[in-house]
Amino acid sequence: MAALLSFGTASASDSSTSSPNKTWSGQVRSYAFQSLNDEQALSMAAIPMNGPGIEQYINADALMSPGSIIKLITTYAALETLGPTYHWDTNFYTDGELVGDTLNGNFYVDMGGDPKLTIERLWSTLSELRGMGISAINGNLVLDGDVFRLADGLPGFDDNGDNPHAPFLVQPSPYLSNLNLVHFQVRADERGTQAWSAPSLNDVVIDNRVTATAEGPCPARRRFEWEPIFHEDHRVTVRVTGELPQGCRTTAYLSVLPHEQYTASLIRSLLTDMGIEISGKSLLADTPDDARLMLRTTSPDLVTMVRDINKWSSNVMARQLLLSIGAEHRLEGDEDDRVAGIRVIYQWLQEKGINTAGMVIDNGAGLTRHGRITARQGAQILQHAWNSDYSADLMASMPLIAMDGTMARRLRNAGLDGKGRIKTGYLENVRSIAGFTKDDTNTTWAVVGMVNNDPAWNGQAVLDRIIYSLHHRPPTGTTLSQAPSSGTEIR
Repeated sequence: MAALLSFGTASASDSSTSSPNKTWSGQVRSYAFQSLNDEQALSMAAIPMNGPGIEQYINADALMSPGSIIKLITTYAALETLGPTYHWDTNFYTDGELVGDTLNGNFYVDMGGDPKLTIERLWSTLSELRGMGISAINGNLVLDGDVFRLADGLPGFDDNGDNPHAPFLVQPSPYLSNLNLVHFQVRADERGTQAWSAPSLNDVVIDNRVTATAEGPCPARRRFEWEPIFHEDHRVTVRVTGELPQGCRTTAYLSVLPHEQYTASLIRSLLTDMGIEISGKSLLADTPDDARLMLRTTSPDLVTMVRDINKWSSNVMARQLLLSIGAEHRLEGDEDDRVAGIRVIYQWLQEKGINTAGMVIDNGAGLTRHGRITARQGAQILQHAWNSDYSADLMASMPLIAMDGTMARRLRNAGLDGKGRIKTGYLENVRSIAGFTKDDTNTTWAVVGMVNNDPAWNGQAVLDRIIYSLHHRPPTGTTLSQAPSSGTEIR
């Protein structure tokens, strides 16, 4: 932290002939260049919200790849265009009749686009069938996914990693449930190793080739290889190899099934656990107009969803939310809810007087090589968010510095614990921050910083240093750093 402590601010004694490195922005520029070796790699804007301070801008009008900080725009737009109490319903219908303990007819699941339809909620809802005395369904399991329109599919993400089944790559879908993930675990004890998964799906089999060794330090997850093997019958075998000391366990979350297959398999598994047999096939079709409602599960409100999205930077939930915005504001002729959602957000921003020129939202999550925004645009959005009726809801969703979410391990022992709420972004060659942080006079600053550099390894240190300096050495004096009244960028 010694390097951060040496980071000062310009004083009122600075003059027009002073070295630029004596100004706050000058020192940031100097440190960023030393760290990144590129004067254009950093874009930043910092604006005081409720106290003394001087707006700071560095390359603030450069269009940059933002990474996950774009989620703040998606979630803020959702709070204002859908409302904080917005929720998603998943409804269960039948076109049949009850005869004794048997439902003679199809069992329809009308998916509502819920970003977080968990296994726990599905279990709680489906268990009501047992309460009705039903032990058999003599019909098909039918999933209805007409909640979203996706005419041209969804843009993919060209990830350079070696795990296409990683949780952060899960795509949105009208059939999304339980984030489309299977949690695999292997544990070693005196009997050898045991492997299991949750949920336990008939379509997923574990080939456990992990060997147990003598007690010792538990190895990192990367020491194990999880290899999905896809079969012609659409089932998947997940082969796991490695060595595991007795008393240790290793885990992995993987997305190995298409959404519709996963959800159908999950529902069948839960019904089986409850002692309810369903005899028919799994199909995709619309729910008949004359089908009658049997069960319903309602999601937590949007505020809760926004918190999950921003605290833990959930890509699939943010992308699902963008589709929901589009579906709720669909116009005649709209055939793609992703495109409709982006249009709604652009219009919403423009109504606030924000210039959206060059901005590219793409998928609402930041998991894209095409997304673009300027630091000035981001800071202006945060200014509006500060004055929004739902500012408290948005701010509560952002990770607390050095305390939770994606900021839990950053800026520890820097006197900043809980002093700011910062959304982070991370992609190859991209590091970013956006949110609010307090200085030592209790003034809150809106700050947006983006590093686009090849490589961007030092980008996090540069951005952390900006947050640290805004707290301990805020630019509050009349210095060369002072922003002109027109808001032009300071050089």
